[in-house]
Amino acid sequence: QVQLVESGGGFVQAGASLRLSCAASGGTSTMAWFRQARGKEREYVAAISQNGRNTYYADSVQGRFTISRDNAKNTVYLQINSLKLEDTAVYFCATTKGWTGSFYVTSNPNEYGIWGQGTQVTVSS
Repeated sequence: QVQLVESGGGFVQAGASLRLSCAASGGTSTMAWFRQARGKEREYVAAISQNGRNTYYADSVQGRFTISRDNAKNTVYLQINSLKLEDTAVYFCATTKGWTGSFYVTSNPNEYGIWGQGTQVTVSS
């Protein structure tokens, strides 16, 4: 089974930028980022299709977050610009357990069967 390892989180000031990475131990299909703030439910952030041509963002991050992937490196990225206090959360990457096709994206967490351990992003004022 593929394993996912996130990195790139940290303690940053509001307005700064971060790039999160998610390295997979093998090839993956559709991939996504979710986040969970303390005391809140897990929230969908963005997804990208296997071929990278389709992306889908949550309304709350549209325009500030960019998801991308490098299949040669089995890595997915999340570029976060203009960080806000409310972006503070643990960020998780996930991939669908089976093949979902080259263009498929989904925000449904139940369709993602493999998850990483998460990376903490803390934004200060």
